[in-house]
Amino acid sequence: MNHQKVCDLMSDAVVRVQRGTPFKEIAHLLQEYDITAVPVVDADDRPVGVVSEADLLQKIWGGESGAPAPGAAPLPEGTKASATDAAGLMTSPAVCAREDWSVVDAARVMARQNIKRLLVVDDKERLVGVVSRSDLLRVFLRGDREIRTEIIEEALLKTLDLAPSAMQVDVTHGHVILSGRLPDHVSVPALEELCRGVDGVVAVEFRTAGASGD
Repeated sequence: MNHQKVCDLMSDAVVRVQRGTPFKEIAHLLQEYDITAVPVVDADDRPVGVVSEADLLQKIWGGESGAPAPGAAPLPEGTKASATDAAGLMTSPAVCAREDWSVVDAARVMARQNIKRLLVVDDKERLVGVVSRSDLLRVFLRGDREIRTEIIEEALLKTLDLAPSAMQVDVTHGHVILSGRLPDHVSVPALEELCRGVDGVVAVEFRTAGASGD
C-alpha cells in the first residue's frame, strides 16, 4: 500500500541556528516561536545537532557559571551546563529523515530513537523541514470515505484482483468492517493486513456473509 510521505506532512518553515549561536539567543527563539527544540546547521545548511529545552535547562541545575548544584558531584569540563553556545549545548548527531520516507519509516525511527521529531533533509543532506509525532498522527484524520475508496481500489482491485462486489467494505471512524466470502486464493489474514496498511485505519474486522446477516 502507498503510505503518505514525510514531505506531505512535514513543516518546511524551520527555525535553525548555527554552532556559534549564543545560549540566550536560542532561548529567545524557542520562546518566540513556541517550539521545544531547534536544529543546529553548518555553513551548508546541513544538520549537525539539535538543541532542546532540556539541553538549556542543564544550565539551571548546573548553575549559570557551570558550577554543580549544592551537594552534587563536580561537573566535568565540556558539559552542557558550562556551554555558552549551540555547539556546546546540542545533542549530536542529528537524527534525520528523507523527504521520500513513508510515515511508517518515520514513526519506526522515532520509536526506536525515542524522539519527538525528525529533521528532514534532501538528497544533498540539507535541511528542508521537520516532522513531529503530531504530524504523523494526522494520517488518522483521513475521512472514512477516502479510506474506503483506497481499500477498494488498491487492496481489493489492484492487489487481490477482486471485484468490488465480492466484498462489502464499511468504514466508521477508521474502523473497517469487511463482509463477504473470499475466494480460496485469498486468506483473511492477508486481506486484513492489506487494510491495516492503509493510512488512517484504526482497526479491521472481517465477517463472513453469514455473520453479517446476508
